[in-house]
Amino acid sequence: MKQKPTIVLGVTGGIAAFKAAQLTSNLIKKDMDVEVIMTKNATEFIAPLTFESLTKHNVMVSTFDRVADRSVKHIAIAKRADVFAIVPASANVIAKIVHGLADDMLTTTFLAASCPKIICPAMNTAMYENPITQRNIGLLKEYGMEVVEPESGFLACGDVGSGKLADLNQIEDAIIMACIKTKILSNKNVIISAGPTQEKLDPVRFLSNHSTGKMGIALAWCAKALGAEVTLIHGPIKERIPYGVNAIATPTAQSMLEAFQNQYETADVIIKAAAVGDYRPQNPSSEKIKKHEDSLSLTLQKNPDILAWLGEHKRENQVLCGFAMETEQMLENATAKRKAKNCDLLVANNLKQVGAGFANDTNIVTILSDSEPIELPCMSKRNVALRIWEEIISVMKTKGVLVC
Repeated sequence: MKQKPTIVLGVTGGIAAFKAAQLTSNLIKKDMDVEVIMTKNATEFIAPLTFESLTKHNVMVSTFDRVADRSVKHIAIAKRADVFAIVPASANVIAKIVHGLADDMLTTTFLAASCPKIICPAMNTAMYENPITQRNIGLLKEYGMEVVEPESGFLACGDVGSGKLADLNQIEDAIIMACIKTKILSNKNVIISAGPTQEKLDPVRFLSNHSTGKMGIALAWCAKALGAEVTLIHGPIKERIPYGVNAIATPTAQSMLEAFQNQYETADVIIKAAAVGDYRPQNPSSEKIKKHEDSLSLTLQKNPDILAWLGEHKRENQVLCGFAMETEQMLENATAKRKAKNCDLLVANNLKQVGAGFANDTNIVTILSDSEPIELPCMSKRNVALRIWEEIISVMKTKGVLVC
């Protein structure tokens, strides 16, 4: 019985072909089975032996390679594939794909595959921006393929511009998301907030907290993997934004509120996971505050309560999920907060618990709703996010937001 997802990785001729080896290694470390198909031109840039050493499979190059099992190899591989990704994808191979040409092992297998397909273009800027290539990339999307758009930067040819292979983390995200077959959130709009806020004290200082945004980003990743259109409203964070997630940077509580006010009407689900500062300096200094006395007094004023605003403006067909970070009487405080802020669900955790709280890769939470509290053990934040989404989806079904 098949245990691991099978990723078929096509590698075409281009200087970015060497990056496919790192991608292969990354996917294998995430317990995926990787089969590599190379074009003949790709073997001029990187040896098949590199991929064979990583995958423990023979690399396929020619349609007429002799194989011991005597199967119709390209059909067998196409049937086994859970995801087919071409990294990098040259202009030539993209052109062949959109016109259904199948004249080598890669294009033949690709045409025979019915799994999700991901194309990662990489080429010279002029080639990428050529109207013919752009038209072909548009056709890929029309045919339902995922295109991980290239970045701009310094290219091997010496040019600076678009056409550089996308960041491998983004490509990896796209592949892993495609492995999740259930797209129950397709055609749903989700807004999630993440990270801290920073309130200016003077030109060099600010008031903030220890939030990193990891929990909100995990929720955004899962929502995108489940098929949603996701907008992440985030404070100052260093964490990477997941592939395909729309990001809006909001440094302060006021700017975060304004972003929600501009976006919330289109949302089916709103998750307010950001750690928003409760107060801000009333009169921030335009100059650096000097050390003159042994103590310093600050006058603070209250920031807008974003979750309360969302609860007041929530439509009947919206689902609102809040978060509560506590250090004492967690259940009592969080239960009161859920009711006061008109949340459908509220996720509570205790900062003092080992494995919970800011900056960790794990969390320990209790999910509060109209039903009995659900206490989760210490789990990775992505697994916590998946469980939270299970509960959100259940509420969506109850409210008629999601009909299955």
